[in-house]
Amino acid sequence: MSNATLAPGVRPMPIPLGELLPWAIFAGLLMLLAIYFVGAEEGATSLISGMNVHEFVHDGRHLLGFPCH
Repeated sequence: MSNATLAPGVRPMPIPLGELLPWAIFAGLLMLLAIYFVGAEEGATSLISGMNVHEFVHDGRHLLGFPCH
């Protein structure tokens, strides 16, 4: 058996909110964009003409419960 001990008084540094906030906003915007393309990119709300985006995310749309037929 080994006797492993931690050094006393060593604590991990907390991440300041000012450094974390831009990354959280960026991740939130990416998630909203992904939800738009999976859930609403067809028909009247389509930003890209044609059915290429719809066919690309078709299986993901069904997996997440969005109707498309």
